Amino acid sequence: MSESEKTAHFLDQLYKTIESRKGADPSESYTASLFDEGLGKMTRKIGEEATEVIIAALRETPQHVISESADLLYHLLILWAEQGIRPEDVMDELESRTGQTGIEEKESRE
Repeated sequence: MSESEKTAHFLDQLYKTIESRKGADPSESYTASLFDEGLGKMTRKIGEEATEVIIAALRETPQHVISESADLLYHLLILWAEQGIRPEDVMDELESRTGQTGIEEKESRE
């Protein structure tokens, strides 16, 4: 299995684990507690984690950026699960942009 296949497999497994926490006991699972607290809490956590990535990038080591990025990705996956968005949906969107410049892609959304 290639590194990219391992990455995709791990992302899918993590997503499935996150989905399995929907409806679980919030006192026993951090992920379940986020589902229980709702979209507002989820989005606040994404904002916090994104800020921490920025701060780490400006002031810390690459390892700290990796750690904060993992937190951000985890919370983003929780939001995706809440919204019924699968990782492959996002990957398909990214793939559809391949070959476009950023300017062209942005103009296509306006």
